[in-house]
Amino acid sequence: MRMRLRPGVRAIDRVMKASPALSVARMSPEQLTKVQSTIIPDGGPASLFLGRLKPGVAVRTSMFSARHGELPLRIYTPEVWSRTPRPVVVNFHGGGFVLGSARQCDWSCSIVAGELDAVVVSVDYRLAPAHRFPAAVEDCYDAFLWAAGHAADLGGDPARLAVMGDSAGGNLAAVVSILARDEAGPAIAHQTLIYPVTDMTDAVQQDRSYVENVRGIVLSNADMEVFHGHYVTEDADPTDFRLSPLHAEDLSRLPAALVVVAGLDPLHDSGVRYAQALADAGNQVRVEDFHQMPHGFVSFPYFSKGARPAMDAVVASQREALY
Repeated sequence: MRMRLRPGVRAIDRVMKASPALSVARMSPEQLTKVQSTIIPDGGPASLFLGRLKPGVAVRTSMFSARHGELPLRIYTPEVWSRTPRPVVVNFHGGGFVLGSARQCDWSCSIVAGELDAVVVSVDYRLAPAHRFPAAVEDCYDAFLWAAGHAADLGGDPARLAVMGDSAGGNLAAVVSILARDEAGPAIAHQTLIYPVTDMTDAVQQDRSYVENVRGIVLSNADMEVFHGHYVTEDADPTDFRLSPLHAEDLSRLPAALVVVAGLDPLHDSGVRYAQALADAGNQVRVEDFHQMPHGFVSFPYFSKGARPAMDAVVASQREALY
Protein backbone atom coordinates (compact mmCIF):
# COMPACT_ATOMS: atom_id res chain seq x y z
CA MET A 1 0.00 0.00 0.00
CA ARG A 2 1.33 3.41 -0.94
CA MET A 3 2.13 5.47 2.15
CA ARG A 4 0.46 8.86 2.37
CA LEU A 5 3.03 11.59 2.91
CA ARG A 6 2.64 14.08 5.72
CA PRO A 7 2.08 17.69 4.55
CA GLY A 8 5.53 18.79 5.68
CA VAL A 9 7.19 15.89 3.90
CA ARG A 10 5.23 16.72 0.73
CA ALA A 11 6.52 20.29 0.96
CA ILE A 12 10.11 19.07 1.29
CA ASP A 13 9.58 16.76 -1.66
CA ARG A 14 8.29 19.61 -3.85
CA VAL A 15 11.17 21.89 -2.91
CA MET A 16 13.81 19.22 -3.49
CA LYS A 17 12.39 18.30 -6.89
CA ALA A 18 11.95 21.91 -8.03
CA SER A 19 15.65 22.67 -8.40
CA PRO A 20 18.47 20.61 -9.92
CA ALA A 21 20.79 22.33 -7.44
CA LEU A 22 19.20 20.27 -4.64
CA SER A 23 19.93 16.87 -6.21
CA VAL A 24 23.53 15.85 -6.80
CA ALA A 25 22.39 13.45 -9.54
CA ARG A 26 20.96 16.38 -11.52
CA MET A 27 23.85 18.80 -11.00
CA SER A 28 26.30 19.71 -13.69
CA PRO A 29 29.98 19.89 -12.62
CA GLU A 30 29.68 23.68 -12.72
CA GLN A 31 26.60 23.63 -10.49
CA LEU A 32 28.34 21.32 -8.02
CA THR A 33 31.34 23.63 -7.79
CA LYS A 34 29.03 26.61 -7.23
CA VAL A 35 27.00 24.82 -4.54
CA GLN A 36 30.13 23.70 -2.69
CA SER A 37 31.49 27.25 -2.64
CA THR A 38 28.23 28.84 -1.49
CA ILE A 39 28.29 30.03 2.12
CA ILE A 40 24.96 29.83 3.92
CA PRO A 41 24.48 33.21 5.66
CA ASP A 42 23.54 33.41 9.31
CA GLY A 43 19.85 34.24 9.53
CA GLY A 44 17.83 35.06 6.44
CA PRO A 45 15.71 32.67 4.33
CA ALA A 46 17.99 29.70 4.94
CA SER A 47 17.02 29.70 8.61
CA LEU A 48 13.36 29.31 7.66
CA PHE A 49 14.27 26.04 5.94
CA LEU A 50 17.12 24.69 8.08
CA GLY A 51 16.02 26.03 11.46
CA ARG A 52 17.28 28.76 13.75
CA LEU A 53 19.74 28.62 16.60
CA LYS A 54 18.18 27.75 19.93
CA PRO A 55 17.93 30.88 22.10
CA GLY A 56 20.55 30.98 24.83
CA VAL A 57 23.24 29.30 22.73
CA ALA A 58 26.18 31.22 21.32
CA VAL A 59 28.01 30.13 18.18
CA ARG A 60 31.45 31.18 17.03
CA THR A 61 33.71 30.15 14.20
CA SER A 62 37.31 29.05 14.56
CA MET A 63 40.02 27.12 12.77
CA PHE A 64 42.21 24.18 13.73
CA SER A 65 45.26 22.52 12.21
CA ALA A 66 44.41 19.12 10.72
CA ARG A 67 47.08 16.91 9.19
CA HIS A 68 46.42 18.45 5.77
CA GLY A 69 46.01 22.08 6.77
CA GLU A 70 43.62 24.48 8.46
CA LEU A 71 39.93 23.57 8.66
CA PRO A 72 36.94 25.63 9.89
CA LEU A 73 34.94 24.83 13.02
CA ARG A 74 31.65 26.05 14.45
CA ILE A 75 31.54 25.94 18.24
CA TYR A 76 28.25 26.08 20.13
CA THR A 77 28.20 26.95 23.83
CA PRO A 78 25.35 27.68 26.26
CA GLU A 79 25.38 31.33 27.26
CA VAL A 80 24.72 30.59 30.92
CA TRP A 81 27.75 30.14 33.15
CA SER A 82 28.51 26.64 34.36
CA ARG A 83 30.20 25.80 37.63
CA THR A 84 31.64 22.59 36.18
CA PRO A 85 33.07 21.65 32.77
CA ARG A 86 30.51 20.53 30.22
CA PRO A 87 30.46 17.42 28.02
CA VAL A 88 31.94 17.90 24.55
CA VAL A 89 30.06 16.61 21.49
CA VAL A 90 31.84 16.60 18.13
CA ASN A 91 29.46 16.85 15.16
CA PHE A 92 29.93 15.84 11.53
CA HIS A 93 27.46 17.20 8.95
CA GLY A 94 25.77 15.24 6.19
CA GLY A 95 25.76 15.72 2.44
CA GLY A 96 27.04 12.51 0.91
CA PHE A 97 30.68 13.52 1.53
CA VAL A 98 30.13 15.96 -1.36
CA LEU A 99 27.71 18.65 -0.14
CA GLY A 100 26.88 20.44 3.08
CA SER A 101 28.62 22.42 5.77
CA ALA A 102 28.68 22.79 9.53
CA ARG A 103 26.33 25.76 9.18
CA GLN A 104 23.44 23.50 8.11
CA CYS A 105 23.52 21.84 11.55
CA ASP A 106 22.95 25.04 13.55
CA TRP A 107 19.52 23.96 14.77
CA SER A 108 20.45 20.44 15.86
CA CYS A 109 23.82 21.43 17.32
CA SER A 110 22.30 24.28 19.30
CA ILE A 111 19.59 21.95 20.61
CA VAL A 112 22.28 19.62 21.96
CA ALA A 113 24.35 22.50 23.34
CA GLY A 114 21.38 24.13 25.08
CA GLU A 115 19.41 21.11 26.30
CA LEU A 116 22.28 18.76 27.11
CA ASP A 117 24.30 21.69 28.51
CA ALA A 118 27.27 20.77 26.36
CA VAL A 119 29.93 22.28 24.14
CA VAL A 120 29.36 21.19 20.53
CA VAL A 121 32.18 21.36 18.00
CA SER A 122 31.19 20.94 14.34
CA VAL A 123 33.81 20.60 11.60
CA ASP A 124 33.82 21.58 7.93
CA TYR A 125 35.75 18.61 6.59
CA ARG A 126 37.04 18.55 3.01
CA LEU A 127 34.52 17.52 0.35
CA ALA A 128 34.69 15.18 -2.63
CA PRO A 129 35.32 14.95 -5.53
CA ALA A 130 38.23 17.34 -5.02
CA HIS A 131 39.07 15.49 -1.79
CA ARG A 132 38.10 11.85 -1.99
CA PHE A 133 38.23 9.04 0.57
CA PRO A 134 39.84 9.00 3.13
CA ALA A 135 40.08 12.80 3.34
CA ALA A 136 36.81 13.22 5.27
CA VAL A 137 37.76 10.45 7.71
CA GLU A 138 41.16 11.99 8.40
CA ASP A 139 39.68 15.48 8.89
CA CYS A 140 36.96 14.28 11.24
CA TYR A 141 39.28 12.17 13.36
CA ASP A 142 41.70 15.10 13.57
CA ALA A 143 38.82 17.37 14.62
CA PHE A 144 37.84 14.89 17.30
CA LEU A 145 41.41 14.77 18.62
CA TRP A 146 41.58 18.56 18.58
CA ALA A 147 38.32 18.91 20.49
CA ALA A 148 39.43 16.35 23.07
CA GLY A 149 42.82 18.05 23.47
CA HIS A 150 41.28 21.52 23.80
CA ALA A 151 38.22 20.54 25.82
CA ALA A 152 39.35 22.46 28.89
CA ASP A 153 39.93 25.61 26.82
CA LEU A 154 36.36 25.33 25.54
CA GLY A 155 34.90 24.93 29.01
CA GLY A 156 34.49 21.22 28.38
CA ASP A 157 35.32 18.00 30.18
CA PRO A 158 37.83 15.79 28.29
CA ALA A 159 36.52 12.79 30.21
CA ARG A 160 33.01 13.20 28.74
CA LEU A 161 33.26 13.06 24.96
CA ALA A 162 30.67 12.12 22.34
CA VAL A 163 30.34 12.15 18.57
CA MET A 164 27.29 12.86 16.44
CA GLY A 165 26.51 12.94 12.74
CA ASP A 166 23.76 12.65 10.16
CA SER A 167 23.89 10.69 6.88
CA ALA A 168 27.52 10.89 5.69
CA GLY A 169 28.23 12.48 9.06
CA GLY A 170 26.70 9.45 10.73
CA ASN A 171 29.15 7.29 8.82
CA LEU A 172 32.01 9.50 9.99
CA ALA A 173 30.83 9.43 13.61
CA ALA A 174 30.73 5.62 13.50
CA VAL A 175 34.16 5.45 11.89
CA VAL A 176 35.69 7.91 14.37
CA SER A 177 34.33 5.78 17.21
CA ILE A 178 36.11 2.71 15.81
CA LEU A 179 39.33 4.64 15.15
CA ALA A 180 39.40 6.06 18.67
CA ARG A 181 39.17 2.52 20.04
CA ASP A 182 41.75 1.02 17.69
CA GLU A 183 44.27 3.85 17.98
CA ALA A 184 43.94 4.18 21.77
CA GLY A 185 42.52 7.65 21.34
CA PRO A 186 40.42 9.59 23.85
CA ALA A 187 37.50 7.55 25.15
CA ILE A 188 34.14 8.25 23.52
CA ALA A 189 31.12 7.76 25.77
CA HIS A 190 28.36 8.06 23.17
CA GLN A 191 27.77 8.03 19.41
CA THR A 192 24.68 9.50 17.77
CA LEU A 193 24.15 8.12 14.27
CA ILE A 194 21.30 9.81 12.41
CA TYR A 195 20.25 7.88 9.25
CA PRO A 196 23.90 6.87 8.84
CA VAL A 197 25.67 5.50 5.79
CA THR A 198 26.96 2.17 7.11
CA ASP A 199 27.45 -0.02 4.03
CA MET A 200 29.07 1.11 0.77
CA THR A 201 29.13 -2.33 -0.79
CA ASP A 202 26.65 -3.40 -3.45
CA ALA A 203 24.76 -5.32 -0.76
CA VAL A 204 22.81 -2.18 0.15
CA GLN A 205 21.09 -2.32 -3.23
CA GLN A 206 19.34 -5.51 -2.10
CA ASP A 207 17.78 -3.81 0.92
CA ARG A 208 14.01 -3.53 0.78
CA SER A 209 14.26 0.15 1.73
CA TYR A 210 16.57 0.76 -1.24
CA VAL A 211 14.47 -1.21 -3.71
CA GLU A 212 11.24 0.49 -2.63
CA ASN A 213 12.65 4.02 -2.59
CA VAL A 214 10.66 5.02 -5.65
CA ARG A 215 9.83 8.55 -4.50
CA GLY A 216 13.42 9.64 -3.96
CA ILE A 217 12.45 12.17 -1.28
CA VAL A 218 15.58 14.19 -0.38
CA LEU A 219 17.83 11.24 -1.26
CA SER A 220 17.25 9.14 -4.37
CA ASN A 221 19.04 5.98 -5.41
CA ALA A 222 20.57 7.96 -8.28
CA ASP A 223 21.90 10.51 -5.78
CA MET A 224 23.46 7.70 -3.76
CA GLU A 225 25.29 6.38 -6.81
CA VAL A 226 26.67 9.82 -7.67
CA PHE A 227 27.77 10.49 -4.09
CA HIS A 228 29.52 7.11 -4.05
CA GLY A 229 31.27 7.81 -7.34
CA HIS A 230 32.51 11.21 -6.17
CA TYR A 231 33.80 9.98 -2.80
CA VAL A 232 35.08 6.43 -3.25
CA THR A 233 38.26 5.92 -5.23
CA GLU A 234 38.47 3.08 -7.76
CA ASP A 235 41.14 1.24 -5.78
CA ALA A 236 39.31 1.48 -2.45
CA ASP A 237 37.98 -1.67 -0.80
CA PRO A 238 34.26 -1.07 -0.13
CA THR A 239 34.46 -3.39 2.90
CA ASP A 240 37.09 -1.12 4.53
CA PHE A 241 35.46 -0.12 7.82
CA ARG A 242 36.37 3.51 7.11
CA LEU A 243 33.88 3.31 4.24
CA SER A 244 31.51 0.63 5.54
CA PRO A 245 31.58 0.40 9.34
CA LEU A 246 29.04 -2.42 9.06
CA HIS A 247 31.87 -4.57 7.68
CA ALA A 248 34.36 -3.88 10.48
CA GLU A 249 35.93 -7.11 11.71
CA ASP A 250 35.36 -6.13 15.34
CA LEU A 251 32.49 -3.97 16.58
CA SER A 252 32.94 -4.71 20.26
CA ARG A 253 33.90 -2.19 22.96
CA LEU A 254 32.36 0.77 21.15
CA PRO A 255 30.46 3.71 22.67
CA ALA A 256 26.81 3.47 23.57
CA ALA A 257 24.86 4.31 20.43
CA LEU A 258 21.62 5.92 19.38
CA VAL A 259 20.72 5.10 15.78
CA VAL A 260 17.96 7.21 14.22
CA VAL A 261 16.43 5.85 11.00
CA ALA A 262 13.70 7.04 8.64
CA GLY A 263 11.10 4.82 7.01
CA LEU A 264 11.12 6.66 3.65
CA ASP A 265 14.89 6.45 3.34
CA PRO A 266 16.89 4.04 1.15
CA LEU A 267 19.41 3.85 4.02
CA HIS A 268 16.80 2.68 6.57
CA ASP A 269 17.61 -1.04 6.45
CA SER A 270 21.40 -0.68 6.50
CA GLY A 271 21.08 1.63 9.51
CA VAL A 272 19.01 -0.98 11.33
CA ARG A 273 21.53 -3.67 10.38
CA TYR A 274 24.36 -1.63 11.85
CA ALA A 275 22.43 -1.12 15.08
CA GLN A 276 21.87 -4.88 15.27
CA ALA A 277 25.55 -5.57 14.59
CA LEU A 278 26.53 -3.19 17.39
CA ALA A 279 24.12 -4.92 19.77
CA ASP A 280 25.33 -8.37 18.70
CA ALA A 281 28.87 -7.26 19.56
CA GLY A 282 27.79 -6.43 23.10
CA ASN A 283 27.31 -2.68 22.86
CA GLN A 284 24.47 -0.64 24.31
CA VAL A 285 22.25 0.43 21.39
CA ARG A 286 18.91 2.15 20.99
CA VAL A 287 17.05 2.57 17.69
CA GLU A 288 14.54 5.34 17.02
CA ASP A 289 12.58 4.57 13.84
CA PHE A 290 10.55 7.39 12.27
CA HIS A 291 8.45 5.42 9.83
CA GLN A 292 6.84 8.33 7.96
CA MET A 293 9.94 10.50 7.62
CA PRO A 294 12.39 10.78 4.69
CA HIS A 295 16.15 10.89 4.75
CA GLY A 296 17.39 14.22 6.09
CA PHE A 297 14.24 15.03 8.04
CA VAL A 298 16.12 16.36 11.08
CA SER A 299 17.59 19.09 8.86
CA PHE A 300 14.12 20.51 8.16
CA PRO A 301 12.67 21.09 11.64
CA TYR A 302 9.84 23.40 10.56
CA PHE A 303 8.58 20.94 7.95
CA SER A 304 9.19 17.56 9.60
CA LYS A 305 7.08 16.58 12.59
CA GLY A 306 9.71 13.99 13.45
CA ALA A 307 12.60 16.44 13.79
CA ARG A 308 11.83 17.65 17.32
CA PRO A 309 11.06 14.16 18.72
CA ALA A 310 14.24 12.86 17.11
CA MET A 311 16.33 15.52 18.81
CA ASP A 312 14.55 14.84 22.12
CA ALA A 313 15.66 11.21 21.77
CA VAL A 314 19.20 12.31 20.88
CA VAL A 315 19.55 14.54 23.93
CA ALA A 316 18.01 11.94 26.25
CA SER A 317 20.40 9.24 25.05
CA GLN A 318 23.42 11.54 25.27
CA ARG A 319 22.42 12.65 28.77
CA GLU A 320 22.20 9.04 29.94
CA ALA A 321 25.74 8.35 28.73
CA LEU A 322 27.40 11.65 29.65
CA TYR A 323 25.84 12.54 33.02
